[in-house]
Amino acid sequence: MKKKHIQYLIIAVVIFISACKKDYLKQVPSTSVPAATSIQTPNDLTDAVNGLYVAARSSSLFGQNVPILGDLLADNVFVSSSNYGQLITESNYSFTSSSGEASGMWTQGYYTILQANRIINAGLPSSPTVDQLRGEAYTLRGLTYLTLVNYFATPATINPNALGVPIVTQPTYATGPYLKPARNTVAEVYARIITDLDSAYALMPTSAIAATYHNTSSNYIAKYAAKAIEARAYLYKGDYANARDAALLVVQNGGYTLATTPSAFAAYWSSNAGNSSKLETIFEFNNSVTSNSTAMAGLYYQSSNGEMLATTSLYNSYKSTDSRRALILNGIRKGNGQPAFVVNKYSNYLNADPDEIKVIRYAEVILTLAEGYARTTNEGQALIYLNQLAKLRDPAFAGYTSTGQQLLDDIENERRKELAFEGLRFFDLTRLNQVINRPAEPFSYPTYTPVLTTDIRRLQPIPQIEIQANPNIVPNPGYN
Repeated sequence: MKKKHIQYLIIAVVIFISACKKDYLKQVPSTSVPAATSIQTPNDLTDAVNGLYVAARSSSLFGQNVPILGDLLADNVFVSSSNYGQLITESNYSFTSSSGEASGMWTQGYYTILQANRIINAGLPSSPTVDQLRGEAYTLRGLTYLTLVNYFATPATINPNALGVPIVTQPTYATGPYLKPARNTVAEVYARIITDLDSAYALMPTSAIAATYHNTSSNYIAKYAAKAIEARAYLYKGDYANARDAALLVVQNGGYTLATTPSAFAAYWSSNAGNSSKLETIFEFNNSVTSNSTAMAGLYYQSSNGEMLATTSLYNSYKSTDSRRALILNGIRKGNGQPAFVVNKYSNYLNADPDEIKVIRYAEVILTLAEGYARTTNEGQALIYLNQLAKLRDPAFAGYTSTGQQLLDDIENERRKELAFEGLRFFDLTRLNQVINRPAEPFSYPTYTPVLTTDIRRLQPIPQIEIQANPNIVPNPGYN
């Protein structure tokens, strides 16, 4: 899939759905399912949505590339000098328009979007089940667009009129297989994201009437998961009042909770299963025995490749009494036997049923709410929510009392500590237009540092195969 572009993806979807028609027989064979009529019942819709989750959790997208690059391109993770040659160009910021990771995210991202389009535009009448499932598709489409625009385009907080990514909202049977869309602006992409997430939130039932169709398990998207992702989108957009309001809705109505003790927090991270308790997780991709997607965890786990290690600056940001520090082991690097800070947030790599892939957790919503309040001149409320999280994670901590820029810095630091190894640090540094400091680490592969705010490689390259096939696509500057 890494060598295809949007046009080829549309053709692939048509072929997959339609099969092949034997023209000489002038009839549709029994194995053919025309795209326009492939979803006829709620059961068909359920199957399509389950397939959509599988597409999104691919290692090319949320199963590896998205979360690992979010820390590696920032200051949380580095590549050990003892490595298997993976992600070296990304670590060195030497990627090009033919780099596999960028191409994989783009290709699998649009494949996921095209699958969501088919579900969203299916002509089934409204019912609690149909509305729930269609809402999940809207949410995954919005989440995918949010991810793509933040990797491939200038942040909205810097230039909302910059080129974003192409918006495609119709299924292939409506657009045809040879669509060649141009890049929309960043502002237009964000408008699409917000519209999708608002649509999802409005569609999905509030009650448990659709319980058998996904609205109770963390492995599926529920009503307030859509609103939580929308809070993230507003934060990245720089719309802090709406980020605050979306996050507050989740806090007041979502029913989610934080672990109240260090032991409960440790037990949460040691679990390898989705849950319906609403403890910590809002949405995560299922890694079952059958799916067995361990690509990201294998980059951290020392009994596997294990070449990705935590940076010294991240480890030192935790106090010894902080329960999050226990998720980084002061241990030994596989391969060279040297001391290293080993990531232990994904401890079930060797299990037949591995760790789930976290997408959004309640702690992120709390921190978004704190930042939203801080940036809309209500520092008292910001401190309440910031300290709610910080004091639970570190029972010895008396709490923050900061104001002004120091309060914003404290919120950013808590985001770094709380969300490390979940793929969000890079987005925080880019939306805030900060230099990315990546000093050399002991026994590290040579590192590119610092990444200045003017560096063109803060944007991922539009894949060369896309540029060659689609004359309407403008490449990001500086890539060949």
